[in-house]
Amino acid sequence: QVRVEESGGGLVQPGDSLRLSCTASGRTFSDYTMAWFRQAPGEERQFVAGIGWENWETDYVDFVKGRFTISRDNAQNTMYLQMNNLEPADTAEYFCVQAKYPGLRMTRTSPPSSGYWGQGTQVTVSS
Repeated sequence: QVRVEESGGGLVQPGDSLRLSCTASGRTFSDYTMAWFRQAPGEERQFVAGIGWENWETDYVDFVKGRFTISRDNAQNTMYLQMNNLEPADTAEYFCVQAKYPGLRMTRTSPPSSGYWGQGTQVTVSS
């Protein structure tokens, strides 16, 4: 059974950094692409960043480019989201998703049904 779990959220001040982690178990981690989405209260879930089977295959939404870095450690079955220079607008529940099938790339247009989702981790940026 596939299990996806996020960690690392918290309350930080504007300008601070935070690193989110996502572990996935139940199958061969390196066979599947992954992504981070986020959802703020009253808003739709939105794509933040995606990563292919290797660390050089990344994609970011414009509003996090230059501030967030997605990476993966296949030996540790873990994906990361390093978030720097956080802004209040980054406040949201952050979700990790792993593609359901090998060869399927998680992108900003991927429907929710195309992946296995974690329960989310809350990030709050406030002074």
